[in-house]
Amino acid sequence: MSDRNTEPVNPSLHQQPKEAIAVKWAYRWDVFRRLQALEIECQCSTNEPLLVNLDTPTTLVQIWSVVRQSTAQRHELIDWLNDCWQVRYDRYL
Repeated sequence: MSDRNTEPVNPSLHQQPKEAIAVKWAYRWDVFRRLQALEIECQCSTNEPLLVNLDTPTTLVQIWSVVRQSTAQRHELIDWLNDCWQVRYDRYL
């Protein structure tokens, strides 16, 4: 038998620190719900900032995309989508 401590490790001790995301209060709950739908660990309480775990580069890009979609003006999103279609179309020429 080993002399090691066999107590279970508290998983909350090893979690990534949560980072506050600067989102206007009007968009905060929509962003929070979308991040939850993407299964990104996040926390949002009344009168508190939106907190997320930035544990992978993919998570960071997803958060950036969700915030941008929620806060950008419609014409900016249309231009962005048109640029994406143009890049895709140019690849096949």
